[in-house]
Order: sequence, then structure tokens, then C-alpha cells
Amino acid sequence: MYTRKWSRPAAEDGVGRSDFVAEHGLWDERQRAAAAEIEAHLGEVDLIRLVFGDPHGLARSKTLTVEAFRAALRGGMDYSPGPFLFDTGHAVAVDFLSDPGVDVPELLGAGNFVVVPDPVTFQLLPGGEARTAWVIGEEYLPDGRPHPLSSRHVLRKVIAAYAAQEYTPVLGLEVEWYLTRRLEGPVGNAGNGFGLQGEAPRVAAMNPGYQFNSDNAFASVTAFAHPLSALLRQLGLPLRSMEHESGPGQIETTFAPMHALDTADAMLLFRTLVKQRAAQGGYHATFMSLPRIDGFDPSGWHVHQSVVDTRTGRNLFAPDDPAAPLSAAGLAYAEGLLRRARELCLLSVPTVNGHRRLGSGFSLSPTRIGWSPEDRTAMVRVVGAGGSRHLENRTGEPCANPYLALAAQLFAGLEGMNSDSLVPRPALGPDAAGAETLPGSLEESLAAFRQGSPADLLGTPLARCLAKLKQSELDRFRTWAEKEQPPEGEVTEWEQREYFEAF
Repeated sequence: MYTRKWSRPAAEDGVGRSDFVAEHGLWDERQRAAAAEIEAHLGEVDLIRLVFGDPHGLARSKTLTVEAFRAALRGGMDYSPGPFLFDTGHAVAVDFLSDPGVDVPELLGAGNFVVVPDPVTFQLLPGGEARTAWVIGEEYLPDGRPHPLSSRHVLRKVIAAYAAQEYTPVLGLEVEWYLTRRLEGPVGNAGNGFGLQGEAPRVAAMNPGYQFNSDNAFASVTAFAHPLSALLRQLGLPLRSMEHESGPGQIETTFAPMHALDTADAMLLFRTLVKQRAAQGGYHATFMSLPRIDGFDPSGWHVHQSVVDTRTGRNLFAPDDPAAPLSAAGLAYAEGLLRRARELCLLSVPTVNGHRRLGSGFSLSPTRIGWSPEDRTAMVRVVGAGGSRHLENRTGEPCANPYLALAAQLFAGLEGMNSDSLVPRPALGPDAAGAETLPGSLEESLAAFRQGSPADLLGTPLARCLAKLKQSELDRFRTWAEKEQPPEGEVTEWEQREYFEAF
């Protein structure tokens, strides 16, 4: 059969430059070796999804043919800055027509930026009609500088600060989320638009819930959970456990400790694939903390963390006296987390809905800013015995941006370890009165963020951008609430429309 040979120029618009990576020295030896191996096996792939995490922690992507990816691997791929400009409801929050106001002049006119694949993250996705790979990219300005609104670059800078002191942070994921069964109904486009979210998916609960760790309750979700666990293992993710939590169809998934960048990449991949595979199977998965569904309990994201001396492999949090809760370094790290807790809370609890979990109505909410051995009402829980110790920060909601949430904790902890004037506070008691609390609303959290110095971690452009994104979200919620007057303390229809599908 004759096939027409379509003529075209040597390079396609927006696909690749001669060698953007080499020109700007973007890769280390490990990345160069991974790229060479990818190029040698591209014939085994049909399509490649080039992904980056936006400021909200949502995966944004383009799906490339092998030919396009071959050019983009070293030359980069042009992307629109839309994901930096829209809030959670796709309302324009950063003005790109006159003055973005975030110290990134390249946003004016919505000019392109460049996403360069990180070849170390390249992996095949099992299943599907086309042989599809997933690779995470990093954002750059056209002149080769790291994009100042890139959250992955923020985490890289924090990791580099640890490496400069010959420290290695180690993180473990513990994530709660909901599996529901999708019901027939409209897809939610009616009334949808920029900043106007349509009806949320209609779903049914998987079981009645409220039989904690019930094997029977978990059996009700295994038609999805078992294939999911097989998929995660095929991808090489260090899955440790899955269990049924309290809520109807609420699943907790844990992963073995990983290095920091791997942990954030794993969270982005895990959340994205869970939602996609659920939708393909007639289910709906959500990482929204507290859906507007009868009988649902809030979901949290607990980050387990420790720091290892790179030279010796020793856990710096383990005390010399096994009876002590933490070493001096561990106490200093914990104090760093607590000192920055309010101003950086926005990075771990970034939504209107997520702050509902921090309300007084939930007995295990980590509302008190303090640390304690084996106390789940404290923000930081010390876990381990003998020569093993790590900290569990219980603050986060499971839809937070993994790069920013982890960077914030590591940054604050290292700051505590490096402080000469910091005096660690004593452990919280179960009846501690007057303890400072985490922000109880997005409004309070945003105010603390602005009053603090988040630019120390994020840089001024990203700190300003996040403030604009969250202010836009908050303003839209307030406008809706003033009109609808919802009952105090109740998860609103606005939240369900805003977060249930997106997250």
C-alpha cells in the first residue's frame, strides 16, 4: 500500500531546540546516562506523556509521539503558562495581559515556557491500547533559567541545601483517599467555565464504613484496590500497605521511605494514576479531604521524615539514650517545623475544604502546634523506639502539592537544625491548655502566609503567585457563600464542585 510522504521542515514548531539541555548544562551524569538508554529503546514505545506538576500539585501534560519526544528529550517542549495563571476552579488569578505582579515578566502576553524531560523519571505505564510512557519534566524560561514558578525546582534547592551539609532527608508517604462508585449522570459541563465549576460527579459509597480496619470493608474495594496494588508494584513504587480507614470506601495507602524528590514524584504519579484508573473502571477516586457525602470522615496526608548522615548512614534523630524521645538534632528539626507551622501551613493545607479537617469536630485532627510521642492530636508525632526514630507530620491534606508540601517541611526542619538560638519546646501533654493551633480556615492560613516570610523558601515570584491563586479561590468561595448562606461548618456544594473532580 502506498503511503504519502508528507514534506515538513527539519524542526517542528514548539518541539525541540538544537540541544537546550547541553547549551544550559541542565543534566548530571545520571540523567545523561538515562537519556541515552531511553533513546536506545524508544522503538518499544508508541506515546509519551510529558508531565509537570502545576502550583496546585495537579499533573499537566502533553502526549507526544516518539518522533516529537526524541526532539523534546534534549531540546525541550514549549508549554503555555496557563497552569501558573489559573486557580483551582480555572479562574484567571494572575493577570497576563497588563501586569502579572509576580516578578516574572515572561508571563506577560502568556508567552511559552520550556519543559525539559527528566530522563530519570521515564517509565512505561502498564496496560492500555498504546504503549505509553510517563516522564516528569522541569520548567525553564526560554533563556535556560529555572522557571521561578516551578515547584519541583523549589524542592531541588532544599535537597541541595541538605547535600551541602552531607545530610540526606528520608520521607515516607501515608495517604488517605476515597474510592466511590460512579453513577450515571451528566459529566458536569453544564454551567462550567472559567471559575465556574459544573456539577460534581454523582457517586455512591462503597460500603457503610465505620468499622476501622475491617477486613470485610476492605474486601468491598478489592476489585479496584488489588489491580491498583499490582500496578504500583509494576511501576516499582515501594508500596507497603493498603487498609480500610473509618469512612465508607476510605483507603489508606503507605509507601516505604524514599529520597525526597522520589517521594514527591511518587505522590504525583500515584494520585494521577489512581484517579485515571478509577475512572476507566467505573469508579471515582478523590483526594479531596472531606467530600460532601453523608457519613464521610476527613482524609489526611501524613509525612514521615528523618535525616540521615550521608557519610555514616546514621539516623540523626535517634538518641544515644534509647529512653529519650529524640536526639538534639531531632528536637531541633521538630522545633523548626513548629516555628514555621502557621506561615507555611498553606503549602500543606491549600484548600477551603482541607481546613475543615483541622476543626474541633474531628478528635484526631492535628490542630495543636507541638510534638509528642504517640499523640495523634499533636501536629508532630514521634514514632519509633530503641535506636529508631522518625517524625510524623500529620498536618497535610492529601491533595496538596507534593513538591511544595515536602519542601516546606524539609526547609523548616533544616532551619531548626542550623539555628544557634532555637530552644526546642517540651512535648505536649494530652491536656495541654493554651497550645498554639494551626490556621482554622483558608483565610487565616493565607493571612499567616503573607505575614511570614515564605519567600525564604519559595522565592518572591512563587510566593506572590501562590498568594494570588489562593486569594482568587477564597474570593470566589466568599462570593458564593454570601449569596447562598450555607449552614455554618457544613461542607458546601461549592467545595464539592471545586475539588471533588479536580482532586
